[in-house]
Amino acid sequence: MFCKTMSVTHYSKCPVCNSDKIHPQLSAEDYTVSHEVFDIWHCDACTARFTQNVPVSSEIGRYYQSQEYISHSETKEGLVNRLYHSVRKITMRSKQNWVKSAANLKTGSLLDVGCGTGAFIHYMQQIGWTVTGLEPDERARENAAKLYNLQPLPPSTLYELPAQSFDVITMWHVLEHVHDLHQYLDQLKRLVKPGGAILIAVPNYTSLDAKHYGKYWAAYDVPRHLYHFSPKSMQILLEQHGIQIKRKHPMVFDSFYVSLLSQQYKTGKGGLIGGAWNGFISYLKALKYVDQCSSVVYECSID
Repeated sequence: MFCKTMSVTHYSKCPVCNSDKIHPQLSAEDYTVSHEVFDIWHCDACTARFTQNVPVSSEIGRYYQSQEYISHSETKEGLVNRLYHSVRKITMRSKQNWVKSAANLKTGSLLDVGCGTGAFIHYMQQIGWTVTGLEPDERARENAAKLYNLQPLPPSTLYELPAQSFDVITMWHVLEHVHDLHQYLDQLKRLVKPGGAILIAVPNYTSLDAKHYGKYWAAYDVPRHLYHFSPKSMQILLEQHGIQIKRKHPMVFDSFYVSLLSQQYKTGKGGLIGGAWNGFISYLKALKYVDQCSSVVYECSID
């Protein structure tokens, strides 16, 4: 399906659907760490996009080493990161409600894959859930221990957990980072209990803010984001693994957060007014059309 050269992965077929109907679409800069430029390709068959010539899993770690990478560092430096923290309690309540509704449970067992510093699983633990977190970044695991007295497990543990162990599995902006995409989904399916649920949140490149900012759209986040999903490509991907989408939920605040960052990337300065306005327009659109939200949560069940 692909060949590896000089510690990068070059795809000759779409990593989502295995079609050879792929072509270059645009190039985007890594604004967070390296300022390198990476090519993003498009699949005409499933409409997924993916970062081409992406560093292999053993080489990509250095692209996460930044104090600006908020899910790992909990930084509050800069206006955008302060705004992120100010709305996080609201988004936590939304996530909690989605989890309870999806599982039809008030409490249960939860696996959060890519838990970062553990803010979400700490929140769920406080309301009675039994929580397990997986996190590849050692620094983030250390921060989870310091901040919340949590002990997230390394990602290799995913394949050691007993089958049908969890009522709900969550991945909040994680699937786009996973190198072994299909193997991961098969394992998630194995780990969820009968009648349980999987919630997967990913950025949506067909959103209004993505179309407005183009190559400056912050949620491309190359090379950390290996894949760039549309609602159609998510449905095709999940159905390959016998995972059915039951509902979709808009992550409405992502429209603001991503637009503010994108405005900075595009103009080289704060751009609070322009970013907030574009985020607001995207937010309004997402309220009516979930498939056009900056980030979409896919609530899934198993066949």
